[in-house]
Amino acid sequence: MKAIHPVLAALGTVLVLSSGGALAQSGPKMTDGVLADASGMTLYTFDKDTAGSGKSACNGECAKMWPPVPANVKVMEPYSVVTRDDGSKQLAYKGKPLYLFAKDTKAGERKGDKMKDVWHVVTD
Repeated sequence: MKAIHPVLAALGTVLVLSSGGALAQSGPKMTDGVLADASGMTLYTFDKDTAGSGKSACNGECAKMWPPVPANVKVMEPYSVVTRDDGSKQLAYKGKPLYLFAKDTKAGERKGDKMKDVWHVVTD
């Protein structure tokens, strides 16, 4: 039986792992003019969040209605990661934390847009 060269074996492992990781980690994308997650759910920003602060102003009860988008993908500009009060990591776009809206139940819904004049879909 012929042995596989260790470098070739390592390269094969890297290729398999990197391709699987790329498929498993899909970030947000523009869909029908708004930013949506990999499942097509609309993403929102909150006016009370300060861009670039690294923090979210929506915690506790607020986060139940407006679940934070977890930062479970590798990020590159214009995305970043903020650390929430509970220590979890949240995805941000142009420095603003991203949220889902609990009452959006289907991909493409935008029920939270302009809610209380402080919640907005991301259009750019």
